[in-house]
Amino acid sequence: MRSLSLLTLAALTAFAAGAARADDVLDTKMTNLASQSGCLTCHSVKAGHKGPDGMKPIGPAWQEVASRYHHDPKAADGLVVTVMRGSSAYAPHWKAQVSGYAMPPNAVAITEADARSLVNWILQIK
Repeated sequence: MRSLSLLTLAALTAFAAGAARADDVLDTKMTNLASQSGCLTCHSVKAGHKGPDGMKPIGPAWQEVASRYHHDPKAADGLVVTVMRGSSAYAPHWKAQVSGYAMPPNAVAITEADARSLVNWILQIK
């Protein structure tokens, strides 16, 4: 019985380590995609970063985006549209929390498939 428990524990530990490595690989892949697409010019992954000259950040941190939208099953579709087409300066989503007024359209910088992958990753950030 004890050897079975140790074997089970070893298997679970190996599984968890493999899952952690897979998460690290995905984090690196998505961070690189965001960097290459220009996303990190306005956004950060973690909350608490300042914008230029100590102002509020230009766009919300993705940790905050995930916190706001993780419970909404339609959020990914709406956020992909926002990434691709941009947002309206007349209806800001993050008013008074960021220094930027609107997100510019990004269809020239990222494909819709890559935007969807990035948004899905963002929504999983804790």
